[in-house]
Amino acid sequence: MVGIRDIAKEAGVSISTVSYALNGSDKVTEETRQRIEKIAKEMNYVPNMAAKALKRRETKIIGVYLADYSGSFYGELLDGIKYGLESYDYEMIVCSGKRSHLFIPERMVDGVIILDWTFDTAEIEKYGKAGYKLVTLDREVSGDNLGHVLLDNMGGATLAIEKLVEKPAKATYLVTGPENSYDSRKRLEAAEKELVRYGIDYQIYIGDFNAQSGNRIAEKIYRTTEVYPISIFSFNDEMVIGMYDFFKGTDLVIGRDVNIIGFDNADYSTIVSPTIATIGFSKKRWGMLSVEKLMQLINGESITNSLIYTSYISGESFPE
Repeated sequence: MVGIRDIAKEAGVSISTVSYALNGSDKVTEETRQRIEKIAKEMNYVPNMAAKALKRRETKIIGVYLADYSGSFYGELLDGIKYGLESYDYEMIVCSGKRSHLFIPERMVDGVIILDWTFDTAEIEKYGKAGYKLVTLDREVSGDNLGHVLLDNMGGATLAIEKLVEKPAKATYLVTGPENSYDSRKRLEAAEKELVRYGIDYQIYIGDFNAQSGNRIAEKIYRTTEVYPISIFSFNDEMVIGMYDFFKGTDLVIGRDVNIIGFDNADYSTIVSPTIATIGFSKKRWGMLSVEKLMQLINGESITNSLIYTSYISGESFPE
């Protein structure tokens, strides 16, 4: 790999002169700068961005840590983050997996946004204490250099149950996400509280926030249910798609025998048939607000943690 020492030798100048030229310093003439830049280009020189960032103490890049990239959910969220970063002249890298955590202590990023349940909370708190800036979207955190922007999961789940109880059902089912998901736990907490308040019996099935688990759980419900109609609150829309796939192979009709409310207002919720009744929120705003909070931390400003509010969106899967 070509370094500035090689360029200096080829140009017949000192290493410091090459450094000044390539970093836009006014300590060299324009003629010298152009000559050195031409030599660097001919030698296929690639700047060591890590070394530059270490010297400047900033990279103008933030890391976005996600547990998964699939589905429209993350696309809309990332679009909001990208949009928010543009006004600060920042860019992002999207990361997944423990090895990429090293970007933080190695200062390859100036700050971090986390929506990744595999990222240990103790590790997040450790980085905060060490002076790194982090904003979480999937758990409550407190401490220096930390902030969070969370969904109003409990409010959204409460809206869903209020709709469920308006329509009589022979059985009620809650289909959750993974047990270690903060969002799923909060939705379950609120849903159970409301169902108990209304005196409604219910069963819980643990899913994995993907269509495969929705399909599998729909089959279990079908094999064990003898009377209809039934109501299902699915903790995300992707599992609803799996349920649709299973029930279309039976004699049951969605919106008549099986009434379903999802969560997330995925972009396909109004395209599939029947359309999905769901709990919606602005994923783009969620991303933009997370950037705003992170930039406040990076700039040494005080922040207040925020909630992204939810609303009920009607659909044919749960006729009113």
